[in-house]
Order: sequence, then C-alpha cells, then structure tokens
Amino acid sequence: MGSSLRVLNRIADSPLVERLGLEDRAQKLVYEGAKRAAETAAKAAKRFSSKRPSERPRSSRKFDLTLTEEQQLMRDTLRRFADDVMRPAARGSDEDSSTPDGFLEAFGELGAIAMSVPEALGGAAERVSAVSQMLIVEDLARGDMGLAYAALSPLSFVNALVQWGSEAQRASLLPSLLEGETSAAALAVLEPHPLFDPGALRTTAKRRGSDFELSGEKSMVALADRAQWLLVAAEVPKLGPRFFLLERGIEGLHTSDEPAMGLRSASLGRLKLDKVRVGPEALLGGEAALSTDGGAAYDEAVDRARIAWGAMALGTSQALLDYVIPYCNERLAFGEPISHRQAVAFMVADIGIELESMRMLVYRAAGRIDASLPCAREAYLARTLCSDKAMEIGTNGVQLLGGAGFIKDHPVELWYRQLRSIAVMDGNLLL
Repeated sequence: MGSSLRVLNRIADSPLVERLGLEDRAQKLVYEGAKRAAETAAKAAKRFSSKRPSERPRSSRKFDLTLTEEQQLMRDTLRRFADDVMRPAARGSDEDSSTPDGFLEAFGELGAIAMSVPEALGGAAERVSAVSQMLIVEDLARGDMGLAYAALSPLSFVNALVQWGSEAQRASLLPSLLEGETSAAALAVLEPHPLFDPGALRTTAKRRGSDFELSGEKSMVALADRAQWLLVAAEVPKLGPRFFLLERGIEGLHTSDEPAMGLRSASLGRLKLDKVRVGPEALLGGEAALSTDGGAAYDEAVDRARIAWGAMALGTSQALLDYVIPYCNERLAFGEPISHRQAVAFMVADIGIELESMRMLVYRAAGRIDASLPCAREAYLARTLCSDKAMEIGTNGVQLLGGAGFIKDHPVELWYRQLRSIAVMDGNLLL
C-alpha cells in the first residue's frame, strides 16, 4: 500500500498533470488512497486476529477487466495527453516524417517510465503490470499511432532492461532513462525482407574470440535519427536469436531515413550493421543469455511485442470509431442522416463488434503475463486478428466518409495508413 501511495504522489506532483487540469482529481485520489489504506489495514488486523490457524484464503481466478484507481488515473491522464498534445501534432509530424522537438520530454513528464521500473531498481512501481503497460499503449495510439510508437520506443527499451537485463546493464543505463537524461532509445527487430519471421533472423552475431560481430539490416526503427541506445536482435549461431545493446556512434553502425506509408511521425529509419564489433557485456542479460535457455527471453519479447501492436490497433481503431459515428449521424443525404441507411449502420456496427473482439484477445494475452502463465498462443491469436481487422476497420472508415475519407480534411485517411502498419510490424515494440 505504501508503494502504491508513492506512485500516486509521484503522478500528482507531475507538472504535466497540472497543465492538463487533472491536479484536483490526482490529489483527491491520493487522499482517498491514504484513507482506504488505513481502513484496509484496520480490517486486515481484525480479520487476522479472529481467523483460525487452519483457515486459508480462497483464490479467485475470475476474469475481471475492472481497472484499479491507479490505472484509471493513468488512463485519464494519458487520454488527455493524447487529445491535447498528440492529436494536434499528428498531421504536421506525419507530413514532416519526424517526431516534434520536445515531444519525448513532454511524455517523460507523465512518469510512465518511472512507473515501469520497480522500486528496487530506482523506479516507482511496486509491481510492473503488463496490463497497465498495454493500457498505456492503447491510450497513446488513440492520439496518434506514429507519435505513440516514438514515445513507446524508449519505454520498450526500459521494459527489456527491467525484464532481461543484467544487474550491471540496469545500473549503467536505467538511471539516465529515469532521470530524463536519455530520452531516445529504441528496439530493432524487424528486417527489410518479405515474410519476415522474428524466429528466423538474417542479422547475425558471430563469435570473434570473446567478442561478437554483428552484420545485417533492420527496418522501421523508431527514432533511428536520434536514439542514443539501440537494442538489436541478431541470430547467434547454434544458440538462436539474442538481443545486443548498441550505443549510437559505434563503428560499423549506419542509419538512414526510411519514410513509409504509415507511422511517419515516429522518425522511422533503417539500420545497417557492417561488422559491428561488441564485447560480451553488450549481450542483454550478460553471460546467462549464452545458455541454451537464454533464448526464452527473446521468445517472450516477441510475444509481448505482438500484444503491444495489438494494443496499438485498439487505440487507433477506437479513435476511428469515435469519429465516424457522429459523422454518419450528422452527414445528410437525400434529406436524412446516412446512418439511417442499413449499409452504413451495419458497417459501423461491424467496426464496433470487431473492435471488442480484438480488445478481448489483447487484454486476455496481457492478463496471462501478469498471471505468470504462458501467452505465446494468445499473443499470436491477438496479432492475427488485429492485423486482419485493423486493415478492415481502416478501409471501412474511409468508405464511410466517401470522398471525404480520401482527402486530408479528415484524419481518417491518416488512421487508415496507420492501421495498415499493424500487419507489417512484428517486433520493435514491447510491453
């Protein structure tokens, strides 16, 4: 309870919360949290004193999607940030193919990175929750998927360090990320060839004595033009895929711009690794990652990435649905709203139905991570459904606006391009 209150106080003291007009709600939640903590402690003491030694608490495994008050406050803050900061900047950032100056720093003020790092490692979280991370992804993608990709890339880097980094790597890198000294970091898993399979990487990391030599290419990397640290996936012969920590400027690492159809505001770029030589300390997880079981971290990262991209599809699809409903109710044709036509009404209803189906699969997969259960099957199902339905929802959104959906006066054509990327991306982001 004390850790939870410290997290709430950290959020309440954030200057960005004050600028977004949420300080009253945050302070109220801190007060209510302290009051409830005292009441809970008193009840627990009374219950413990009256409980017979033979009694054991019953476990409950019911499926409950109710958010905690901390998660709800986080969601309210992120949605306000998405509406007030991200959405107004989305069109210009897309046209410039670049993340706006100061955007990463503004996102850092929300404290999302600190809430993703346990207290024992210098963060503010008592327990890092995959469901909470998924909510962050979904709510940011509701503002703009490209800017969300940019904001979440450093967060993904932090998540990887927390989950699989060695003590030395955490001690070296986490402080600068937590304090905002390093605001740009990214993952590089995706490769520029058809039918990319994250389990069959073409980027290699060959042993050269005690060192590793990395060669290959990575594509669609967010913040490639400014990332200070990169977490690169490469195939180690006889061991399988592993992650390597590379610092910007290392010899043999070259970056170039890679503007794409969607996600343009994430400053996308391509990495070329030309015999990049690194020591064993660059291997994420250290020497333990060289064991035959060291590949489990990479497999789990792929599962988390698939859930994260599913959450990205949820956020942008929800934004599209929230936009087309009032449009169809207000757009008149032949003297009545077009929503009175069954073809239109059914298409809107189908978007809502498919969105709920996607949400259930994504939430379930993230929930299994928090329950310490295997989630490879659930993550794959979420990715399969979200990649198919995201494209369908984007297409139907443009169709519902007719000719207006084809021009830039409305954000639907931007969302269409963003949603097409879900089927392409497999990696480069994780919970």
